Amino acid sequence: MTLLTQREAASLLHLSERTLERFRVSGTGPKFLRLGRSIRYRLTDIEAFIASRVRLYVRLRIAQKGKCYGYD
Repeated sequence: MTLLTQREAASLLHLSERTLERFRVSGTGPKFLRLGRSIRYRLTDIEAFIASRVRLYVRLRIAQKGKCYGYD
């Protein structure tokens, strides 16, 4: 099991450490471990967080009617 520091996790996610802290407080970020006073992130949890953020956006344009439909 690979454990990352907050700095390493933030770097991997291309986020600031402060943003990662906000995610942690609000419960919207990746799962984390508290080891004493230290915060650690498992690499598998970071990867799962990234995978959960993948969105497919399809945009259909119907030329005849000039309408545009978006699907998430």
